[in-house]
Amino acid sequence: MTKILVLQHHPEEGLGSLQHILAAQGHQTEVHRLDLGVPVPDRLLGYGALIIMGGPMSVHDTGRYPWLLSEQQIIRRAVGEEFPVLGHCLGGQLIARALGGQVTPNPDGPEIGWWPVTKTLEAMSSDWLAGLPDSFTLFHWHGETFSLPSGAVPLLSSDFCTQQAFAIGKHCLALQSHPEVTPAMVQAWTKSMADDLQQTGAGVQRSRTIHDHLEHRCEELLGSATAIYRPWLEQLR
Repeated sequence: MTKILVLQHHPEEGLGSLQHILAAQGHQTEVHRLDLGVPVPDRLLGYGALIIMGGPMSVHDTGRYPWLLSEQQIIRRAVGEEFPVLGHCLGGQLIARALGGQVTPNPDGPEIGWWPVTKTLEAMSSDWLAGLPDSFTLFHWHGETFSLPSGAVPLLSSDFCTQQAFAIGKHCLALQSHPEVTPAMVQAWTKSMADDLQQTGAGVQRSRTIHDHLEHRCEELLGSATAIYRPWLEQLR
């Protein structure tokens, strides 16, 4: 059993289906709600892995959310110690930023909804994403993107966002998408962040399209998520 530190930034952006995957393997999670004032720990002593969730803020909003800087510090320490680190959307951007990459507005505009991703050549020759087809659909909700930090291996891309995922060694996985979402999470996001869906751009789906066949889409997503997480889960201490 591994005790996992989870850094959460928004009430509706929790572990989702990943919670059930972790519990099924006997792992324990300790969620720190940074949006409620719970601090980022100074040390990783007592934990076996670190997971950073998404959120509507930018990694650059450090004046309003100073804990974004504390997160980057603990990410640098964790990755340097080859500690298992996993980031989702904002979490992936924080990993990139902490390790020297850049986070900028996505050149092709926001990417929101159910969009396909494609494996990179590097992914096809690695253990990451094994068992997944060359192209498959994930759920997205972001307006920014990351560049690859030093030593990162690109794993996925999409028509609207070149950098969708990268890995560092066998212990660090950064995702731009949200493989963890459940039907309830998707429904909550389309309500609480409805303004995002009014943005123009080819990469923004409307609420009706996002909700279409939602249960079935999330069932398929769970299968993809299980395969995405599998190599990372094998590194848990």
